[in-house]
Amino acid sequence: MRRYGIFAVLPQRLTGQGFLCSIPSLEFRMSLPNTVIPEQSHSTTWWARNGLIALGLLFGVAIPLYFFGTLAEDVIKHEVFFFDAPVLQFMHAHATPALDAVMVFFAYAGSARTLLPFNIAILVLLIVRHDRVHQVFWLLATGGAALINLMAKNAFSRVRPSLWISILPETTFSFPSGHAMQSMAVSLALVLMLWPTRWRWLALVLAIGFVGWVGACRVYLGVHYPSDILAGWTASIAWVAGLAAALQIRERSHAPVVPVTQSTVPRASSH
Repeated sequence: MRRYGIFAVLPQRLTGQGFLCSIPSLEFRMSLPNTVIPEQSHSTTWWARNGLIALGLLFGVAIPLYFFGTLAEDVIKHEVFFFDAPVLQFMHAHATPALDAVMVFFAYAGSARTLLPFNIAILVLLIVRHDRVHQVFWLLATGGAALINLMAKNAFSRVRPSLWISILPETTFSFPSGHAMQSMAVSLALVLMLWPTRWRWLALVLAIGFVGWVGACRVYLGVHYPSDILAGWTASIAWVAGLAAALQIRERSHAPVVPVTQSTVPRASSH
């Protein structure tokens, strides 16, 4: 059974005879000799099977959606975020030619013209590996985030900041940031797919750095409010984490249940 990110190790069944745990490419049973375990209540069994998914939905979907909704509500009401102007002014006050070059680099790195070929390359790799589940996940995560961003920009129609003339100006709407949303969707999807492998921590560190620099460059260049960046991040986190949870639930619902019986669990020899 495939696992996504924080759902990489999920308990499958706990009985009086033993504990069956599923890990990618490995199944094992631990016998509990000479131990009488009371029958598990329905709530305990449910939590053992679904607890991590529930936590993932809470912290990966519900909380980010709440923050996005809070930001979106204030944008609709044309309210001013107290931190937007000070952060923009701080970034502009510390601008240097060297930082200009760095920020322009990350602006291009997080743009559609760069990420689209990268997304296609990852999809081709998954097709070559005959990894259909991850193909669907990758397409929905990256393509869905781009579509959501396009619709949201037109729905909110927030005008971009104009505190100074940007060295890399933009003409489309501002909320939420497309760079922030796409970089987060691509990075989070990659981290979740690589989490069951030895590359998990490297992927996580690179993802945090990439997403952070892309988000910072949009504020530094004066083409986005910080609230645009936060909205893009939270929207993508909710979207990608929700997809991962949905695919995990679907995989588990179609997986055969391996019963743990007295005859299949080895007993410890008595001394």
